[in-house]
Amino acid sequence: MFAEIKIMKRLYRNMNESKIAGVCSGMGDYFEKDPVIFRLILLLSFFVAGPFFYIIAWIIVPVKK
Repeated sequence: MFAEIKIMKRLYRNMNESKIAGVCSGMGDYFEKDPVIFRLILLLSFFVAGPFFYIIAWIIVPVKK
């Protein structure tokens, strides 16, 4: 009877709560989780590929307006 309205979520870098570039803070907003979780994952994956993915996300993900 009622039409469903789907709101699309987008990933943005959140510069208001950022430490470096706002990537982890933006991921926290997108997944509705604490950004500290994503910062810890980045820290734990530092020697594998963490910095590489962070820099790629820094370049690709737009800033939240």
